[in-house]
Amino acid sequence: MNHINNTGIASLPSGRVRVGVLGAAGYTGGELIRVLLNHPEAEIVFANSESNAGNLVSDVHEGLVGETELRFTDQMPFEQVDVVFFCFGHGKSEQFLKEHTIPEHVKIIDLAQDFRLTPSKPPRGEASPSSVLPLGGVRGGWVYGLPEINKESIMKAQHVANPGCFATAIQLGLLPAAYLNLLKYDVSVNAITGSTGAGQKPGATTHFSWRNNNLSIYKPFTHQHLAEIRQSLTQVQGHLDVDIDFIPYRGDFARGIFCTEVIRTKAPADEVIQAYKDFYADAAFTHYTDKPIDLKQVVNTNKCLVHIDAFENKLLVTTAIDNLLKGAVGQAVQNMNIMFGIDETAGLRLKASAF
Repeated sequence: MNHINNTGIASLPSGRVRVGVLGAAGYTGGELIRVLLNHPEAEIVFANSESNAGNLVSDVHEGLVGETELRFTDQMPFEQVDVVFFCFGHGKSEQFLKEHTIPEHVKIIDLAQDFRLTPSKPPRGEASPSSVLPLGGVRGGWVYGLPEINKESIMKAQHVANPGCFATAIQLGLLPAAYLNLLKYDVSVNAITGSTGAGQKPGATTHFSWRNNNLSIYKPFTHQHLAEIRQSLTQVQGHLDVDIDFIPYRGDFARGIFCTEVIRTKAPADEVIQAYKDFYADAAFTHYTDKPIDLKQVVNTNKCLVHIDAFENKLLVTTAIDNLLKGAVGQAVQNMNIMFGIDETAGLRLKASAF
């Protein structure tokens, strides 16, 4: 058990990965703390939130009542940690690194979009990023943290840019097809996400009274995750000369992403399905299933389920993830495990909310 002093900083047993969390009061910060509290190889040293400094973490993240006495702190003792998670809103991570110095030995996992794309100025005077997407997902000192295609690079990484939630669900449905060079025609994508995808701060489209019994689209064809999706598909296929026509939906549920993708191809469906199974055969959390999938199979887990239905010259690919876990925090912890040589599934053997 951690011993917490009056500054909110924990003293830890030796031999575990020491973790700092920045932006710890938001949805992703709370979910990250929930996962790390039950991680057998990691311990939280500090959970930073200036506005909540001194308050119990469980006062903000009420699902943690009885699980921890950890308090938020306004301190950032980076010299005491091995890895720090950035749980900021988009655009704040790059600015934070311009204003703060993090020791060279400390690994960084950023859950925002600041370093997912080329070019972004790398921290600490590292080499400038190339304008050409390299293999391995390495961009300007940052590795794009999708383990299904970049695991070897993640193992050696000092800085990991965690993928977006929609991006994760969509890419995992299309990457095997890209590997087969099947993305020769425009791909139609529809995906619906839970309200937690919009963050903890209430907005006009996140209040229960508006979201309940409602459905709407937003950012059709222009969603910010399209750029990283195209980068990964290009990385695997070698080129991408088609459009990804993505229509995002706001769902009237709290968490999860359910995605459908239509690929036009004359390739035999049975061969494509076998290729999908082979592509994910060694993946820790992404699984092809012969049965149609539903959202409840993945909510509260770090899994992505993938299924294909064939209709003449079209393949309907269905994927489902939990937007806060495989779409954010779970994948970030999965990346931490890989970076530190820990069992990839450590702390992430989570039970789906089946009912």
